[in-house]
Amino acid sequence: MADKGGTPFGSAIEDALPGVEKAVEIRRGLVAGGQEEFLPDLATALNNLSAMLSGLGRHEDALAAIDEAVEARRGLAAERPDAFLPDLATALNNQSLMLSDLGRRESALTAIDEAVEIYRALASARPDTFVPNLATALNNRSLRLSALGRREDALTAIDEAVEIRRGLASAHPEAFLPNLAMSLSNRAGCLSALGRREDALTALTEASETYRGLVAARPDAFLPRLASSLSNQSLMLTGLRRHEDALVAIDGAVEIYRGLAAAGKDAFLPDLASALSSRSLMLGGLGCREDALTAIDEAVEIRRGLASARPHASLPDLATALGNQSGCLSGLGRHEDALTTIDEAVEIRRGLVAARPDAFLPDLATSLNNRAGCLSDLGRREDALAVIDEAVVIRRGLASARPEAFLPDLATSLSNQSLMLGELERPEDALNAIDEAAEIYRALAATRPDAFLPNLGTALNNQSLMLSELARSEDALTAIDEAVEIYRRLVAIRPDAFLPNLATALNNQSNRLSDLERREDALAAIEEAVKLVLPMLDQGHDVLQDAGLKLVQVYLRRSGEVEGDPNPDLLQRIRALLISAGLIAEDDQ
Repeated sequence: MADKGGTPFGSAIEDALPGVEKAVEIRRGLVAGGQEEFLPDLATALNNLSAMLSGLGRHEDALAAIDEAVEARRGLAAERPDAFLPDLATALNNQSLMLSDLGRRESALTAIDEAVEIYRALASARPDTFVPNLATALNNRSLRLSALGRREDALTAIDEAVEIRRGLASAHPEAFLPNLAMSLSNRAGCLSALGRREDALTALTEASETYRGLVAARPDAFLPRLASSLSNQSLMLTGLRRHEDALVAIDGAVEIYRGLAAAGKDAFLPDLASALSSRSLMLGGLGCREDALTAIDEAVEIRRGLASARPHASLPDLATALGNQSGCLSGLGRHEDALTTIDEAVEIRRGLVAARPDAFLPDLATSLNNRAGCLSDLGRREDALAVIDEAVVIRRGLASARPEAFLPDLATSLSNQSLMLGELERPEDALNAIDEAAEIYRALAATRPDAFLPNLGTALNNQSLMLSELARSEDALTAIDEAVEIYRRLVAIRPDAFLPNLATALNNQSNRLSDLERREDALAAIEEAVKLVLPMLDQGHDVLQDAGLKLVQVYLRRSGEVEGDPNPDLLQRIRALLISAGLIAEDDQ
């Protein structure tokens, strides 16, 4: 969350805009006529005009206004630094926000860096006055660094902001607790991006509790911030596979936003739509697919209404909601509807890219990636490949320019491309694609293992399958062996999250060992997999009837391939589970 002043919403901005434009015109005329004493007033009016234009989605115009304000204040600060350096820093902070809105991330960082430098010098001389401004600029600098994929630097900046604001809040809680909560939320985002999910949740929980305390005293001011914090907390909990807790958190956010919107505060309709989209994802994660679709349907309806009134500002969010809706429809087996929906998202994003490619190419690639999946679900494999190829081309270009930000997305599309090439029986090409994905994930995991080791494990698993298709059995075993070891490491840290992945990798390892006629080793691998899943099968027969049952069947087959009887205790447990699931009768042998 960026630190900036609030603006009126929608029609309120439009009503106020002509007056501000007139004020700028008058002051510009006075300055042009030689009355230089009006230059500070012109700069202030331009700053206000920029904020209003930004609120209306007129980002290019907003940037032009703030650029002029910065130029004016830079000249004033050169002549009288004591009087005007603070105003220059404020304008630079706002300029950074406008540049960021246009996807000009490097320029946005340059602007906020200068603002930080100015505020640091001012705070050194007059800490009581300017330390709060320094914290604001550091908060926004962290956001700009995150947008560039410079996650460690972003964390360093937000840590300093949190430290400053914690000290300020300790001395003056009523004045500075809100800003501390904001920076804690941003710190949570930085920690999450670095794979430090537990630390991220701790920071976000502190932010939520801070907002709860503030809401008790001033609900109108802080209910929206509490709802935002709960939404983010829900996402963190989902990343930790705590789906029930995540749903509780997002339900709290939805309730708050729905109440605000029902009270006639249309400014919160976008937030309600976002919370509903998140709720849909939480419900989907819990297997409640129909409820998930209901939630995203409402979100799409809200976004469509907003986009109809203000297309420049709201079309990007409509495309995102349509992408989520498509995913829900796919999960319900409604593949034609899913394709129709993602097609609309792609069409919207192509239009946005035509106007602002730097800002919207990444989103177009995401929609294309999802469209390829929909086409594959419908058996339209050639069409799916053509679409994923376009996504790969886009993401390769983005990763070339900004590898830290876009290499993970490129690896995702390469993995999907590999699967689609495999479906078209092009194993060599499929292997080339997954090889590149694995190489990317290996490099990413070397610096950020918490975030990317799971992806590397998945890529190696798929790489092993492709190598097996090409009868490269020894290489296939090497790849799956590495995947198994990765998942063992992950299970040691988060067993609930990664036990299923380890079991799947062990099953594939068993298959590769069997290909090499190493039957005893193959049996040992699948036996370990079955022992891992049996406790999970005790808790839910849905798992048993698909992936778990397949592992059991492989184990029984492997047992028949070696001399001697299989593990009798394990067989007895399997039999009891099959009977309790109603898959065999008690008298079946």
